[in-house]
Amino acid sequence: QVQLDESGGGLVQAGGSLRLSCAASGSILSPNTMGWYRQAPGKQRELVATITSGLRTNYADSVKGRFTVSRDNAKNTVYLQMNSLKPEDTAVYYCNFRSSYGFDYWGKGTLVTVSS
Repeated sequence: QVQLDESGGGLVQAGGSLRLSCAASGSILSPNTMGWYRQAPGKQRELVATITSGLRTNYADSVKGRFTVSRDNAKNTVYLQMNSLKPEDTAVYYCNFRSSYGFDYWGKGTLVTVSS
């Protein structure tokens, strides 16, 4: 089992920045992938960014150049630095941990609201 503890959501004006953090605990084995997904009201959950334990990253086109995903393997923590935020970035952001077996664990979600 893996538990995920997210923090860092909130309300920000368009053009502002926020940093999300997610600490994983429990049965953490490498290799693995951690990352962020989001779900806006009335929409499906979508990938935002992921990073492997080998530090390979993947981003949704909509956030490239604005968001940066990083991780501290010693702390089993993944971060999402979000800059130049837009109202369309408003969503609940979910932390994800994917084990080497392909099993997904999810955080409870943290709300990010970007006002125009």
